[in-house]
Amino acid sequence: MTTETRILGRADWDRWYASLELAFGGVTEPPEERSLYESLTEHERSIGVWDGDQCVGTAGAFSFRLTVPGGASVPAAGVTMVSVAATHRRRGLLTSMMRRQLDDIRSWDEPLALLTASEPAIYGRYGYGAATQQLSLRIDTSQVRLSVPDGRGGDGDADGTDEVSLRLATPHEPAVLEACEAVYAAHVAGRPGMLARQPGWERLPVVDGKQEKDGMSPLQCVLAERRGEVVGFTRYRVKPEWEEAGPKGTVHVSDLYGLDPRAYAALWRHLAGIDLTSAVVVRNLPVDAPVQHLVSDIRRCEPRLRDSLYVRLVEVGAALQARTYRTPVDVVLEVEDSFCPWNEGRWRLCGDPKGASCERTADQPDLRLSVNELGTAYLGGVSLTALAGAGRVRELRPGALAEASTAFGSDVAPWLPHGF
Repeated sequence: MTTETRILGRADWDRWYASLELAFGGVTEPPEERSLYESLTEHERSIGVWDGDQCVGTAGAFSFRLTVPGGASVPAAGVTMVSVAATHRRRGLLTSMMRRQLDDIRSWDEPLALLTASEPAIYGRYGYGAATQQLSLRIDTSQVRLSVPDGRGGDGDADGTDEVSLRLATPHEPAVLEACEAVYAAHVAGRPGMLARQPGWERLPVVDGKQEKDGMSPLQCVLAERRGEVVGFTRYRVKPEWEEAGPKGTVHVSDLYGLDPRAYAALWRHLAGIDLTSAVVVRNLPVDAPVQHLVSDIRRCEPRLRDSLYVRLVEVGAALQARTYRTPVDVVLEVEDSFCPWNEGRWRLCGDPKGASCERTADQPDLRLSVNELGTAYLGGVSLTALAGAGRVRELRPGALAEASTAFGSDVAPWLPHGF
């Protein structure tokens, strides 16, 4: 086999993307979505493997900034559009692309690589660990009631000026997009795992291709406002359905954000009260989503969890000192990383809620783990203690595991709000 790996040229994008679509089943994306991803593709950060004039492998990396525990926004490569043609499997193409990509990311001084995995078993070989989960709910609104907190007291005003009003808006209207993006941006620093969106990414949630609807309505948007200011929004589609006894439509929620508990709850109550529907379905919420404490019966909401964001520490020292730690920690980590051997060895991590340092050391190790476990625990959603229980972290100094596990934790569950 003679293949060539090269940076993606603009003239090659159509063939490159068509190869990606074929590898993911051969269904062509709607023109609006395809056009969006063409505009978002960073060609100089994307590679293709070519066999003659045929593209047989693809991989890209978006320029992101990821919120980490402590609120810092850290440069991170969003690995995306990875595929190998069915005719060229088991020839080492994926491994060669992962090798090239991680070397590139290191040269860009980005300490983290991120991805969402179509097949989770694949990426552990390259040092990625599942760092976040997403919660899905199917709320039976014929049986479940949602409460709204009293606005009086605290920041609320007894004269009613704290009241939230809801307004139907056009999702694609520039002013509406701008207002929604401002609400999203206000959440980013407060939750690990969220991405600071670059210009153009605000269009991703409002793509409304025909294949995406599956009998649903066009995308709808409702703004929550207080004293003329937008304090929350939700976007959703309605799928009308009927049975002998009457309507049983479903509300499919794309996203929902509120700047305060009252706005957040008002939006959920709106979704639960839409005429001719009996269920609200949402596929991606943080595992600590407050809506779980607004419903009258969580069992009738059918909560389910699945893996979401995978994290890879490209530079262990830089990544670990980029975040803060919930409690003081002074621990020597012995790290295994055969795919990126520059990370191998012992690192002394010293940190607290104000900052951290992570440097090479010859001191005796306190914990032994691989870079996969560091990626899994990095955002604070999975404890080192749990990983040790699975035999994936080894305690070498008594007490070191509890110290490090507590320090790595996060009071707010990490969450990736959308794919890439």
